[in-house]
This record gives sequence, C-alpha cells and structure tokens, in this order.
Amino acid sequence: MAKIPEDVIETVRTATNIADVVGQYVQLKKSGKNLFGLCPFHEERTPSFSVSEDKQIFHCFSCGRGGNVFKFLMELEHVTFPEAVIKVADYSHVDLASEYRQDAAGPKMDSKTSQLIDLQEQAAKLYHHVLVNTEVGQPALDYLHNRGLTDDTIETYQLGFAPGQRLLKPFFEERQSDYQLLRQSGLFIENAEGELRDRFTERVMFPLRNASGHVAAFSGRLMKKADDQPKYLNSPETPLFNKSRLLFNFDLARTAIREAGEVTLFEGYMDVISATQAGVHNGIASMGTSLTTEQIYAIERTTDKLNVCYDGDEPGQRAISRALTLLGQHSHLNLSVIQLPEGQDPDEYRRAHGDEAFRQMLVSAKEPPLQFNLRFMRRNKSLDTDSEQLDYVNQIMPLLAQVQEPVELDMYLNQIANEFHIDKAALQAQLKQTQRSTAAQQERERPRQQTQQQAPPEPPVTVHQQQRPLTRLERAERGLLIRLLHDRNVWAKVSNLDGFSFVHDDYQVIYTLAQGYFQTHQTYRTAQFTDFLKEDRLQQIVIDLETATYAAVTPREIDDYLAIIMDEAPVEEQLRQKKNQLAEASRLGDAEQQRQLVIEIVQLEQQRQANKQL
Repeated sequence: MAKIPEDVIETVRTATNIADVVGQYVQLKKSGKNLFGLCPFHEERTPSFSVSEDKQIFHCFSCGRGGNVFKFLMELEHVTFPEAVIKVADYSHVDLASEYRQDAAGPKMDSKTSQLIDLQEQAAKLYHHVLVNTEVGQPALDYLHNRGLTDDTIETYQLGFAPGQRLLKPFFEERQSDYQLLRQSGLFIENAEGELRDRFTERVMFPLRNASGHVAAFSGRLMKKADDQPKYLNSPETPLFNKSRLLFNFDLARTAIREAGEVTLFEGYMDVISATQAGVHNGIASMGTSLTTEQIYAIERTTDKLNVCYDGDEPGQRAISRALTLLGQHSHLNLSVIQLPEGQDPDEYRRAHGDEAFRQMLVSAKEPPLQFNLRFMRRNKSLDTDSEQLDYVNQIMPLLAQVQEPVELDMYLNQIANEFHIDKAALQAQLKQTQRSTAAQQERERPRQQTQQQAPPEPPVTVHQQQRPLTRLERAERGLLIRLLHDRNVWAKVSNLDGFSFVHDDYQVIYTLAQGYFQTHQTYRTAQFTDFLKEDRLQQIVIDLETATYAAVTPREIDDYLAIIMDEAPVEEQLRQKKNQLAEASRLGDAEQQRQLVIEIVQLEQQRQANKQL
C-alpha cells in the first residue's frame, strides 16, 4: 500500500469532525466547551471521556488515552494508521486514490489477533460460498428462503452452511495455515492425539462480528431438530470471542441506534435479521445467554433508551423478567418492554403479519417495565379467591413503592382498586407502610454498605495516565511547552534565547520536533501535530497538556518558567551531584573533602533560595 501523503491526510482530517466519528461508538453529551461520554476503552459509570471539537482530539481523564480521530480508530479497532485514515476518509466521503487503498481492506498478518480474524473471515467466506453457490448448500438456502429471508439479507449477514462433509480443515491445510492458530480459532475440535476436525457440520452458519465488524466467531443452527444436539451451537471462548461481551449485529446497528435514539434487544439472531429485513435496523441480540453487565455497558455507551422484545412464550417472559432485573440493578437506561401477542417470537410475528404490521407492533405494543412486571407476577394465578388477590397485592406493593411519578402511581392504584374492588385509601395506607419498611431496611443496610465502600478498593488499571506527582521544574516545563505551541510571540522569545533547552528529554524532543513542524506549517493544529510526533509517548504528553486548563498567558508567567528551567534547574543538578559526592566522601572518611563539599552545598542552597525569590 502506497504511503499516504501528509496533504492527503490533512484533507481527510479537515473534512472530518472527530465528534461525528467518536459519536458512532460513544454517546456524547455537551458539558461546557467539550462533549463527554462513557469511555470505550475501559468500564466506568461516570463519564470521563472527553471530545474537544475545537482541538479535534479526545482524552479520557480516567485511563489517560487520548489523540486525534485517527488515533481513536487505531486504539479502538486495532488498525494501522493508514487503515484508520482510509476508514475516516470513507466516513467523510473523501475520495482517495486506489494506490492508498491497496490491501487495506483485509486484516494484516503482523499479529496473532489479526491472523485469527483472518481465519474466521476466510471460514465465513467458505461457508457463504457453500450456501449460495453449491448443490450441497441448496437445502439450507431453501430453508432460509422459507423463513422469509431474501438473498440481499443473506448477503448482508454473510450467512453460510457447514455441510456434513468436513470442508474447513482441508481448506486451511491447502493454504498451509498455522496449526497452533487453527487450534486456537474455535473452528475445530481436537482429539487426544491432537488431530483437528471441523466443529460445525450440517448447520446454517451465522457469523458473529465484533464491534469493529470483524468476524470473531460463529453460531450454527440445525435445520432439523435432533435430540442429541443443541439447536444452536456457538464457537467456544477464544482470544477473539467472549460471549459475555459480544452483541449480535451491534456493528451494523450502531448508526441506526444513534439515529433512532434507542435500541431494541431481541432474543435471537433470526429475530434481529428478520427485523432488519422489515426495515428495523436498530436491533441487537445477546449471545444466546442471559444479558450480561458487559453487554449493558456497551449499550449504555451508545444510547440511553432500550426496548426489550423477547419471545411471547413462557420462557421468553421469564427471560424478560431476568433482563429487567439486571438492567435495573446495573444501568440507568430508560426501559420499555415490547409485549408480543399470542406467544409468538418476533420472526414468527413478522412472517405471519407482514413487515408493516411488525413495525407498527414495535411501537404499539410498548409498555413500561412496571406494567410488564404487574402482569408477569400474576401469571399462572387465577386470582378468583380473596387470598390469591391479597397475596398478589402484597407481592406488587414493593414495585409500586418504587414509582416516583405521582400521576403514574395514582393510575396503577386506580387500576388495582377497580379490578379487585379494594378501597383506594386502604391501598394507599398499605403502600405507605411498604415505603416505611423499605426505608427502614435501607437504613439498616447502610452501615454495611458504608463499610463495604470503605474497604480498600482494588487499584485501578491505567493505560497511559501518569500518576506520579510533578516537580516544580516539570510543571514549569509543561506550562512553557504548551505556551510555545499556541503562542507565536512566546515561541519567538524562547527560540531566540541562546543555550535554551528543556531539562527533561521528552519535552526537549517535542520542542525540537515542533521546530521542524513550524518550518512547514504556519498554524498550529493539535490534531495535526500529534501525527507529526509519531511516538505514542510524545503524543500522549501533548494531549495531556492540551486538556489541562490554563489562564491567559502573561509575560511574567513566561519569565518565571524560564527562570526555573534555565536558572534553578542547573543549581538543582549541581546540588544533586554535590550531595552524591558528600556521601562518597563520608564513606571514605575524607574529612577535608566533606568540609569543602558542605560549604559548596550551603552556597548552592542559598543560590536556590535566591532564585525562588526573583
């Protein structure tokens, strides 16, 4: 792939607003001058991830990651710099010459992760080819067509078929793929002798893509029920695939979720695919297991509104109840339940009633979680006797006690009073008693919670953030460096000083590179300069400086910085050397040398104090 020239990179950068690209992955909200959201690089509950549209950079105040729009994609999607430029160019509709795109579409073979991804994507292509182009795949293709899927939908999701004849192993052997990588791919089962055989046979194959759109694993569905085999068989956990983290269709649905302002959580892959074909593009599904906190966090980063649309049968209703409980405990999402009629699943409903009716149902069948819970708790109850009715009312009182809106609460109390012919005043009295009991219970638990909170937390995992305290010298160096970059008057003053240099190597390197930058650039742009630096460590220093708060520059401030760097720093270094020499003289018992060094140290200390008073 030809090297992308700097002027082309700058064209892509200036055509792009970093907030638009980051906003595809993180739900951003305005706060002051910047935008904030939950960091996509580590799990957090309080937004500390910041995007500056003025400077076109991002920075997480918790984990410390930062950079420009290209760096964001490189870190999040694990792509190279040229690949990130191409992705941003495509997003911003900037035409790039073909030589810059050559070989950029596929994963690079320079890491274990990319090689494993390549194996998965080759397998997906093979399974898809078998489905749509071979006689052995025709029954599976007919099955999907009978399920109402079009060829375009099959192509979009790259659905495939794994036949009874095991094709995958000879396919990779012909390409001389690495045996150890094949073992770790999850595509094969290994026997005691170390021999590999295809994991998936006689199954319709659903590629499972990660948030970046790369195939990470598969789920295979039997076309005919078999007592000795599960209907769905997922890939095992691998370096690429963690079923508790991955959400089916999240990569394709992300843009639609942003546009709709909400996401719909379905129970199965076919429900999501069927909904997409009906024109509902903001659907996702978990990996055939209960919803996890990791998946909830991924959703929260993208939107603040979630609709749960599981099957209408008894297992589906229990799954909704579990999901609502987990979501209530671990998220701040605005929740709704889409209640399917007649015990159908979403795919069955669409095929029975058509696309338009399906889309309307997703709106008209929406209800609050409390309404679902009130109905769910009365399932399998006849409620014909006074005791059954009383038991039901006692069960739902804790739920009603959580309702904050007076009008909503009054509506539910009226419904219950009318249905069971109970005096509303009596319900209100019991509700108050329940609220008092709940408050008392919370009060009793508070000391235990406080004790748990006071327990020493595990140290946070930091990626780039510099935790050590800064010395007075380094604070001066950082303050002067940011002023140099942004103020040409300060730059002119400092660059004309004979013998000036920063004490710490990193700041001096940035200053030296800035000299080269300003020879070809009239205006300083943070996002552009960070690419000019190349090294991650230096880029991070600049991002840290750019996200700090500074008052308006003054001549006295610059003079103070220079005095510390040029006058105090040499004295500090001499003091350090003299103290080391004194320690050595003491070890050797050289009294005369000790006496002379003490005099010199005192003089240097006096000089240091005088410098501080200037």
